[in-house]
Amino acid sequence: QVQLVESGGGLVQPGGSLRLSCTASGFKLDYYAIGWFRQAPGKEREGISCISGVDDSTYYGDSVKGRFTISRDNAKNTVYLQMTSLKREDTAVYYCARYTGGSLGLCLIETYLEVRGQGTLVTVSP
Repeated sequence: QVQLVESGGGLVQPGGSLRLSCTASGFKLDYYAIGWFRQAPGKEREGISCISGVDDSTYYGDSVKGRFTISRDNAKNTVYLQMTSLKREDTAVYYCARYTGGSLGLCLIETYLEVRGQGTLVTVSP
């Protein structure tokens, strides 16, 4: 069964850090573009980061650039999202997803989303 499972969410104080994991089963994520998006209550879905399956090039949304880092460990079939300098406005459910093909061009575009996880909640609060 093709599946993505997120983990690592939780409660963290402003300025703190968390590392989210996205582990794949049923397929090898090596050659796929894998992205992270988030959804906060009452807000639209926001694509925040993506890593290419072609050359490991990366994309970051303006709201997280310089604070979040995406990486992959193919041996563990896992993509990570390291989040630092967290702000209250980072509070959301975070999802990882597999997109068609390996390039960044189609990443985070909903039409090309093939598989997504169930999400993990990140709450940033004092």
